[in-house]
Order: sequence, then structure tokens, then C-alpha cells
Amino acid sequence: MDNAIYAALTRQSGLMREMRTIANNMANTNTTGFRREGVIFSEYMVPLDRHGDTLSMANGRGRMVDLGQAGLTQTNGRYDVAIDGEGFLMVQTPQGARLTRAGAFMPNAEGELVNPDGYQLLDEGQAPIVIPAGARSVGIGTDGTISADGNPISRIGVFESPDPSRLQHESGTLFDPGGAVEALEEPIVRQGFLEESNVDPVLEMARMVEVQRAYELGQSFLDQEDQRIRMTITSMTR
Repeated sequence: MDNAIYAALTRQSGLMREMRTIANNMANTNTTGFRREGVIFSEYMVPLDRHGDTLSMANGRGRMVDLGQAGLTQTNGRYDVAIDGEGFLMVQTPQGARLTRAGAFMPNAEGELVNPDGYQLLDEGQAPIVIPAGARSVGIGTDGTISADGNPISRIGVFESPDPSRLQHESGTLFDPGGAVEALEEPIVRQGFLEESNVDPVLEMARMVEVQRAYELGQSFLDQEDQRIRMTITSMTR
């Protein structure tokens, strides 16, 4: 196969990954706490022979997560919380502790605060938070301290990764920290609020059009190269 076709195919493969990423972003425009993703392209050189000749190839496998703050929506839910600023909440999943910005919680039968998937919200010591049975009023301070009937019982953990590039986005709004995390000393937590998705559908749509045009251009090039090779073979076999 011609070297130009190899190079074009690697670019097309990366554009397909970017298109899938954009589609996933748009599908989560209204998902609480969702963080948009992007694809990072890089260049690498492939040796062609022993004389040092190389071919430039495109690699579109890198992922970028936009950690920018999204808007806060007031819900007045007693156990709804949103982080105003940096940091993540931490929940306990069957695969281990995971970070999230989605702050919709409710007490389960044991009084533990859990999200809609049943994952436990963890405090600053990474232990489950339990609301005492019979508590008539529950307040959450801006520092994450939870009080039941005026008595402090726990503090919501707000964490950050020393190296954000190690965060691995899993399904939905969960992130694998990829290593140790640090608790923020002065987080800002809002009770009765939820953070929206930070996806801008207009920008995503514009990017989708750009990627589609780039892919069509690449496909046109591949078709022309295929036609050129066919014509060359035909002329040589006459």
C-alpha cells in the first residue's frame, strides 16, 4: 500500500475517535456534573528503511478532559450538593473509590448518603457518611460540614488530583483518580444546588461540522489515491 494512504488512514482513524467523543459530549449536555472530553492528536515518525527515511503518521488516541466550572442550578434538595470551584466529591464503587462532580445524593436504608447508582458518598477520611436515624433537620455548611439537628456529624470530602492528566474518565460522570488524591483544605460546597454539564452544545456542533469536513476531505484523498493506483496497474498490464 502507498505510504500516503497509510498516513491518511491514521488521520481518518483519529477523526473517527474525535467524532465519537463529540457525540458523547452532546449526548451528555444535560447530565449533572458531566465533563466534556476532547481528542489530542500527536505526530510520530515511522522508519521506512535502513537509510533513515521516515514517514509522518498521526495519532489521535490522547484524551483531554475539560475540568472547567459549569453553572449551578438551585434544586433546594436537602442532600444535593455542588462544588463551587476546584475539586471532586468521592464515592465508593465496586471498582474502588472514584471522583465525581455529580452531587445528587439521598440516604439509603442504613442512613448512608448514596448517589442514584447506590454508591456511597465519602467524607474527608474516605469513610461513608451516615445520617442519624430520626434526624429532623440536616444542614451542610460551605466547608462541607454536615450537621444533624444542629450537631456536626461529618464533613464531605472534596479532593483533587496532584496530576490532573492522570484522571481516567469512566462511564457517566466518574473518574478513576489514577493514584493518590489530596483533600482540599478550604472547599466551597453549596447545599441545595447541582452543577450542570460543562458541555456547550453550540461549540460541539461547530466542532462536529469541522471534523466531518476534515474526514470527508481525507476520504476524497483516499478515493483519488485508489483510482491512481488502479490506473497505474491497468496501464502497466496492457
